[in-house]
Amino acid sequence: MPHYIYEPAVVSALAGLLGLFLGSFLNVVIHRLPKMMERDWEAQAAELRGEQPPTHPPLNLATPRSRCPHCGHLITAFENIPIVSYLFLGGRCRHCGAAIGRRYPAVELLTALLSGYAGWHFGFGLPLLGALLFIWSMIALAFIDIDTQLLPDDITLPLLWTGLAFNLVGTYTELTDAVAGAMAGYLILWSVYWLFKIVTGKEGMGYGDFKLLAAIGAWLGWEALPLTILLSSFIGAVVGLSLITLARHGRGVPIPFGPYLAGAGVTALFWGESISAYYFGNFLPS
Repeated sequence: MPHYIYEPAVVSALAGLLGLFLGSFLNVVIHRLPKMMERDWEAQAAELRGEQPPTHPPLNLATPRSRCPHCGHLITAFENIPIVSYLFLGGRCRHCGAAIGRRYPAVELLTALLSGYAGWHFGFGLPLLGALLFIWSMIALAFIDIDTQLLPDDITLPLLWTGLAFNLVGTYTELTDAVAGAMAGYLILWSVYWLFKIVTGKEGMGYGDFKLLAAIGAWLGWEALPLTILLSSFIGAVVGLSLITLARHGRGVPIPFGPYLAGAGVTALFWGESISAYYFGNFLPS
C-alpha cells in the first residue's frame, strides 16, 4: 500500500469524502427506517388480531428510488450528488420548484466533517473504521429520534455488539471495561427511568435511551459514561429550557434525549480522555 495513504491529510480527505456520500445514504435511513418499522408493527398487530396484514408498495432502504415528495419526480444521479446538487438546484426540485429541506445537505455536511475529523484524529487503521461506524450510527439515531422519538433496535443493538467486537482486541478500551460499560449504561438509565416513574407516575425517557447508552459504554468503556451522562444532561437541560422559554414549547411535550446522548458519545469518542484528565487535574483535590 502506498505510504502516502497514511498521511493525516490524505486519510482525513478520504474519510471526509466517504462521509459525504454516506451522509446521503443516512438521509435515506433517517426517512425510511421509521416507516419500515411502522409497517412491521402494523403487520404484527394485524397478525395478532387474526387479520390479513395490509398490503403496501415495496419499501426498504433501496426500493423505491428517491423522488420528490411534492410531485413524485424521480431523483436522477445528477440531482443526488451530496451538497453539490442542492447548491446547483438552488435548494429546489428541478421539476416542480418545491423547496428541498435543508436537513438533507446539513446531514451530508455534518457526516463529512465528523468523518474527516475522525480520519485526522485516528489515522489509517482499525480505530478509524470503528469510529466511522460509530459516528454514522449516532447521526442516524439522533435525527430519527428528533423526527419520531424512536431509537430503532435495528441500529442500537448491532451498534452495541459491534462495539464489543471491536474491543475484543482493545481498540478503544479493554473488553472487560466494554462489557461493564454496556451493563452500566443500560442499568443507569433504566434505574433513572423507574425512579422517575415511581416518583411522578410518568415516563421520563424511552427504552431506546437505555440501549443507546449501553452501546456507547460497549464502545468506549464504563469510564466514558459519567462524561457522556453529564454532557448530555447539561446540554439537554439547556436546550429544553430554551425551547420552553423562547419557542413556547409546551412543558408536557416530550423532548427526545437521544440526540444529546449521541452528541455526548461522539464528544467522548474524540476528547473523552482529555476532558476527564483536565477535570480531574484541575477541579478535584489531589
